[in-house]
Amino acid sequence: MSLWVIGVCLICGALIGFLGGVLGIGGGLIAIPALVLLMDMSQQLAQGTALIMVLPTIVMAVRKYNQKARIDRRVAGAGALGAVLFTWVGAQLALGISSSTLRISFAVFLFFVAAFYVYRIVKPPRIAVAKSEAASRSVAQLTPGRSAALGVVCGTLGGFFGVGGAVLAVPILTVVFRLPQTSAQALALTMIIPGSTIALITYSWAGQASWWIGLPLAAGSLLFVPVGVRLAYRLPERRLRACFAAMLFATVALLIFEA
Repeated sequence: MSLWVIGVCLICGALIGFLGGVLGIGGGLIAIPALVLLMDMSQQLAQGTALIMVLPTIVMAVRKYNQKARIDRRVAGAGALGAVLFTWVGAQLALGISSSTLRISFAVFLFFVAAFYVYRIVKPPRIAVAKSEAASRSVAQLTPGRSAALGVVCGTLGGFFGVGGAVLAVPILTVVFRLPQTSAQALALTMIIPGSTIALITYSWAGQASWWIGLPLAAGSLLFVPVGVRLAYRLPERRLRACFAAMLFATVALLIFEA
């Protein structure tokens, strides 16, 4: 591979790492359609190659998030255990279908997640209630058992789409368990680390990962993940959700264009 290609991968990796740090998605949502469009890769090969870049950047992002606010290790560990058991299943399903079917499925999944975020942004605020009523209003507690169940769903999607786990986990954590956006992003990324490792091994074993492309992307990404995480904590939560939704819609448009 030429030095020019390596340089382009480093630059693209830096941009993807920055956006992934801001949005808490590990950059894979951006890398996959870019690899399909620019490198003419199949959907499976793009997902496997993106995992090479995503895994180290996820670890870096979690480290930076944890420096801002401590992550509940019991809850994250339970979620990771549930995810790792089912990621292999999702990856095997993805490797057994056509590239075009997988690509369209990925686009549909991201569209509904993005639409949900738009709904959260434009939904009118509820009328204020008395403090006593607000205090008595029950909020679901994120127990290790519930986290493990969430991990099962996210692990299956993460194996199938390469990066889908955290995308699904974040809205569930913010809506059902009322976690702040940044806390949800930190916990979701922590939960998918072991599963992403399994997914990468599975895709690589099947010959669906290009290490010559993935490693330069990972190197560039690692340099700018910390910058993105710092920006995430400075942005208002509503604006962060808007950025997240916009990135998902842009990814859907790219996937449809590629199809």
